[in-house]
Amino acid sequence: MEMKKINSGKLRAIGYDARARTLRVQFDDSSTLEYSGVGAEVWQRLSTSASAWSYFRDNIEEEFTARRVGAGDDAAKKKNPLDDLWSKP
Repeated sequence: MEMKKINSGKLRAIGYDARARTLRVQFDDSSTLEYSGVGAEVWQRLSTSASAWSYFRDNIEEEFTARRVGAGDDAAKKKNPLDDLWSKP
């Protein structure tokens, strides 16, 4: 997904996958959230908004389901305990 750099409030980059209807948002603390079920019209309005941070808070933040992704994803950092069963001593 191609990310568009922005500097609006706490937003630092946004990206959209039209096929998956997924919006990805990177914040100033480097955390990244992915919102599912986001329509192309919402993306268009966010990406062209004079105040993307306000548009995000008012129309996306609590309207769509989010999950944490990327380097800040704690679940991705955790080791699977079953890996020890298959590793060489």
